[in-house]
Order: sequence, then C-alpha cells, then structure tokens
Amino acid sequence: MANLIRVGLIGAGYIASWHADALAATDGVQVSAVCDLSETAARGLAEAHGAQVFTSVDALIAADTCDAVHVLTPPDHHETLAVQCLEAGLHVLVEKPVATSAKATEAIADAARRSCKRFAAGHNFLGLPAYERMKAALYKGEYGRISTAEITWALPLAPLRSGPYNLWLLRRPENLLLELAPHLFAFAQDLFGLLEIRFAEALKPIALPGQDMRPQGFRILARAGHVDVTFSLSMVEVIDDRSVTLRGSSARARLDYANDTLSVERDNASDLVLNPLRRQLDLARQHRREGLSNAWTQLRSLNTRNPYGQSFRGMMGAVYGPIRRDTAPDPRFAADSAVAVMTAIDAAIDALPSAARHVAAPAVQTRKPKPTAMVIGGTGFIGRALTRRLVADGRDVRVLSRGRSGPFPDLPDQVETVPVSLHDKDALTEAMHGMDVVFNLAKALETTWEDALRNDVGVAVRIAEASMAAGVNRLIYTGTIASYDMSDPTRKITEDTGFAADMSDRNLYARSKAECEKRLMAMHREMGLPVVIARPGIVVGHGGPLQHWGIGRWHGAGAVKIWGHGRNILPFVLNDDVADGLVRMIDSPVTGQSYNLVGDRMLSARNYFDAIHDRLGARIHVSPGNLHAFYAADVVKWGLKRYALGRKGAIRASLADWKSRAHFSPFINDRPKADLGWAPEGNRDAFLEKAITQADLFGF
Repeated sequence: MANLIRVGLIGAGYIASWHADALAATDGVQVSAVCDLSETAARGLAEAHGAQVFTSVDALIAADTCDAVHVLTPPDHHETLAVQCLEAGLHVLVEKPVATSAKATEAIADAARRSCKRFAAGHNFLGLPAYERMKAALYKGEYGRISTAEITWALPLAPLRSGPYNLWLLRRPENLLLELAPHLFAFAQDLFGLLEIRFAEALKPIALPGQDMRPQGFRILARAGHVDVTFSLSMVEVIDDRSVTLRGSSARARLDYANDTLSVERDNASDLVLNPLRRQLDLARQHRREGLSNAWTQLRSLNTRNPYGQSFRGMMGAVYGPIRRDTAPDPRFAADSAVAVMTAIDAAIDALPSAARHVAAPAVQTRKPKPTAMVIGGTGFIGRALTRRLVADGRDVRVLSRGRSGPFPDLPDQVETVPVSLHDKDALTEAMHGMDVVFNLAKALETTWEDALRNDVGVAVRIAEASMAAGVNRLIYTGTIASYDMSDPTRKITEDTGFAADMSDRNLYARSKAECEKRLMAMHREMGLPVVIARPGIVVGHGGPLQHWGIGRWHGAGAVKIWGHGRNILPFVLNDDVADGLVRMIDSPVTGQSYNLVGDRMLSARNYFDAIHDRLGARIHVSPGNLHAFYAADVVKWGLKRYALGRKGAIRASLADWKSRAHFSPFINDRPKADLGWAPEGNRDAFLEKAITQADLFGF
C-alpha cells in the first residue's frame, strides 16, 4: 500500500471546506496545500489543516508538496488547471461540473492517460451510504425489473431572484444545467449506463438585470437501456426534494440524497383489507429506522458527519483507496464516467429550444462613464438598489466587485465595474480618485474574532484611510441595527442609544460591525474623516430573499421558526427607502452622525407571514422560537466546540444576544426624517404591495 497521499486544494471557496474536512477523515490522506488567488482565503483554510499556502498553481507544483490536487475553481478554469496538474505528475479530482463540455472532459481524460495518473470526477452524492445500499439492492434484483426512474433536484436557488448576479452559473442559461445536472446524470449513468436524451425544456424563466432571461427549472426525458428516465430540476422557492425514485416490478425505491435515507415500498400477499395497512406500517418502520440512524450518526459525530459531509467522505474513500492500493479506480468516479455524464449534459443542452439558450446582448456603450460616486458592495441587495438610484439621480457610478462583470448590463454608459482587492490600500486609493462620495456596504461573515478583525474591521479602516488619501468628500458606511441590545421591550432605541461597552458576548456580525463604527468615529474625531453611518433595519423588497434570516430560522421555503413569539413589531424597511436614505446623506450637513434607517412601525413577524398568505396564497408554517431554548442549545454547542473539538475561538453568545434577534426594543425613526428629509413608506397597503406582492419572493 502506498505511503501518505498529500493533497492540495486549488480554490478556497465554500466547497473547499467540505473537501478538506472529508480528506482529514480519510485514511492515508492529508491536506498539504491550499492555493487561491486570495492569500487571505487560502490561509484561513490552510491554517485549520496545517497546510502550506500558495497563490499560484505554478508555485504549488514547483514546491513539490502534493501527490494529488482537487480543482475547486469556477468550472471555466477546470480543464486548463486539471491538464496542467496531470502533466505535472499529480493525480487530479475535479469538482463538478468537471468541465464545460464533453470535449473538454475528454481532454482531461487524455492528459490522465498520457501521464499515467488518476482523474476523478467530484460526483460526491454517489458516495452516500444510502445510495450504495440502493445500488446494491438494484443489482441483486430486489426491486424487480426497473421500468422508470425519476431523478429530482428541487432546491431554491436564491441568486436567480436576489443575486449576486455575477456568478459563473448565471452567465449563460446552460450554466445552470452544467452546475446541477451532473449530480442527477451521474446517478442515472451509474445505475443504468449511457443516457440517450429524448427531450429537454426550460421552465419558469425569470429576468436578470438587463432583461436577460434565465430558466428556473428544466425537465429532461432520457432513456438508458430499457429504463425511461425523467430528470426534474426546480430552483424556485419549493420544498426541498432531492431524490431518486426507481419504479420496478417488485418495489418502488426512493432515495432522499439530501438526507441520506432510503425507503422501499413493496407489495405483500395480504388480503385487500390488510394489504395497504401492512404497506404503510412497513414504510413507517423504514422511515423511523432511517431517521434514528441518521440522528445517532450526527449526534455521536457532533454533526461532523451530516449527509452532505458523508457524501464527500464516501467519495474520498472510493477515490483514494484504489490509489493507495494501486488497484483499478472506482467506476463511479473514474474518467469514463465523467465523460459519459458530460456527453449526456451536452446532448441535453443541445435539445433545449434555442430561445431557452438565448443570452441578451449587452447594451451598447455610447460613452465611457465618468463616475463621481463609488459603491463598495454594489452587487448586493442594497448596493444594487443604491447604484440604480444614483444613476437615476444623474450620477455615474464606479462599483467595486470581485470580478469585472456586475448586475448592470443595461447601464454601460453610467456604471463601470472594477475588480479591486479590499486588502490593497494603494489600489483602493487609486480607484477612489475623483470620487465625491464612497459608500461602503461591504461585510464579512466570519467564524472567529481574529478573522472579523482582519476581514471586516481591518477592511473598513483601510477603506476609510484610502478615502482620506484620495480626497473623498464623504464616506458613508453601513453598519447594522443588530449591534444594539434589543432585548428589552420597554427600551426605545434612537441614535442616542449606545452599544454595550463589552460586545464579547454578542454574535460576531453584531460585534464586528460595532467595532467598525467605533474605529471610524474615532478617525472622524481625530483625523477629520468625513464619515456618516447608516444602520438599515430588516430590509425587504424586490430582489430580496424569501428566506430572510432577520425574521427567523428557516427550514426550507415552507417552514420558519421565528425569533421569539413573533407578536412584537419588527423594524422592517423597504430597500428603495434605504437607498433613498443613503443618497440623502451625500449632501446633508451630517458628517460624524449616524442614522437608523428603519421604517414606520407596521408589522410583526406573524403579520408579515399572514400577509404573504393573503397576497400570494402561500401558507408558510410559522413556529414560535423559544429564545431561552436557543440560548441553552447555543451554550451546549459552545461547550462541545470549545472542549470536545478544541476550537478555542468559539463564541458563547449571551441570552440578551438571542433576545436581540427578536427585535423586542422599538425603534424611533424621527432623526433621519428631520435631518435628512427621509420619508419611508408609511402606508401599510403600499408597503405590503412593494415588500410582498411585487417582490417575486417565490420566483413564480
């Protein structure tokens, strides 16, 4: 058996942590390197696994620290990086989709053959224990002869409705299929063999900025051998249904691959009275067994072996076990499977009507923008509304983004998007030259205080320093009302209400934003920083999410546990009203002031969900959240993280922190009205029309 296999991760985004954790749990494997263009992102992941940090693939290869790599970048870079690493003598696992076409996948497979190295496809759900049980039972004939299969992916994809719109998967309609179909097609190909695509259609189109239409669903009919396969993909706000259903002559089997459960419905020989009873009792027994088994697995692993994590562990064992034993690769993840899956996806894309693949031509630029306003965080919910409001007011805008594209293809004459690192003060200063006003809407959701100080507080200070160096007339920073102690219903909050002197028992977001404000105001007093601070309330409106975590803890689109009893009035505010308040801060004589941009008191959480039912016909199951129970569970989790998992930086939030999530304390919004002339929507029906009826919350 081979020695320890050293693995490098290329890309340090969201999916990389799942790969890293699964690799750490796999025998004979260790994470030895993390490579990302962002050194900060790479370092954050690398430090957790004792790995080296790289910012270029060339440097990673030259350092000879890896025997294998995982390519976890956006899909349009997969082919180039995979071929480069294979030719350098490294095994390669590529996250799905392994490439953007079957031809590109073949190129990776050819490079693997030439180099005598392994190429594995990241079809992680094939590693689930429940799927392995389903496949084994199928091959034993326990389900009889399979006639049809239905493979479903029904999971809301919020970026289609609320952004960010500069993601790779939204650039073209087919990218949505490339992103999601590999999971579904991999199941069918592994169970039944090569797929023949018979029909494909795109469903429920929605307009992205610039009236660029994207489908929110697909229906694809295929055949594999004698099995008719229906693929259903839905990305609107529906109940989570990610499943594989096999209909056979002896049984119907249903795999819930989101929850790693398998249930099998069989005929029995009882009479007509007992037959349906026995069938339902058997299903109930299976559901109980599957649920208890999963609960026990997660409990004893402290939730480190949840179903999604289990799928990655299963994949890593299947990929690296054969490498260590020098045996044939597991066909589920081998190159031939990857090529077959991508060939079928190509065929499905080709079968779509041409209108479904149409990309709107960008508006023709007739002049180069001459921006006088900069929006940092302009691709977010508030940032998009603010940018469009500035343009409507006659200003050209420079938007800072991670990439060169943004959600303003219809405004090429007025908006320019520039990629500037928030950690590069010189580049920030250069980008701010000529700006009258800079809006800092950036935020970082970190898991440790050290990271928050570096990536949120440090960034806010750096932006302030750059704005002073560039001679910006006004810096407008968005904090959050979450920094207040809102646990006392008798305490009215105004701009004169201070934050707690010690914020160490508050959640990291509230604490970090408060620290940003503290340092910016110190810079105002000591250095003359021309800053104004805005704290938006619970922001709603078109482009906002249905599953708003400012209201409660969501369990899919159909169920929410609200923070507290849900009868107190919440500080809702329309997104357009927030943008109006921010714009009014540009020229008003309010330097050094802060304003709570909270709308008039109208709705409780229960009122809000009742209005959704009345106006949209959707009854969301609403449960009250016991804040003492939330706090007690938080204490237990903190203890487990701190003492069982050794996470010294774990935060133990206070009871007041949990109560603050319910927004018990009422806000008084007189000051922004008086100082700024701000007039948030005060008519209840008009507010509900904009916040709910016109907000496209469900996508259909």
